[in-house]
Amino acid sequence: MKEQSFGNHSRYVPVWHFFVAPALLCFLIGAFINLAHASATNLYSASLLCLGGVILVFIYWYARAFALKAQDRAIRAEEQFRHFVLTGKPLPRELRLRQIIALRFASDEELPALAERAAKEQLGIKEIKQAIRNWRPDYNRL
Repeated sequence: MKEQSFGNHSRYVPVWHFFVAPALLCFLIGAFINLAHASATNLYSASLLCLGGVILVFIYWYARAFALKAQDRAIRAEEQFRHFVLTGKPLPRELRLRQIIALRFASDEELPALAERAAKEQLGIKEIKQAIRNWRPDYNRL
């Protein structure tokens, strides 16, 4: 696997992002076109296709959102524990969840100082990631 860095740490699941999403969009558009051209005899089935398409969009969205939320909670706990092991103190309370998630890429040597700086200066996630000199890869997040 290619060495992870700020420039390439984003991950895509090709089938999910580049096949399922466009196919779902095509299905939804086709269902509404079908509904627009439906006659009285097939209005019910055309409406059901539209409803099914909308339901599939919600399933697509929430399947991803729920998995990411669970990963975010795990990362917050892991980083809180890692910071405590390194410093004997919890992470600064001023840090937002997105900042903590960005800090997971910082090496053990950089984490305490960068966490303090991020809290003090309210750095954004991009700024935090760019400030990391010794990148700690996370190959498990999707």
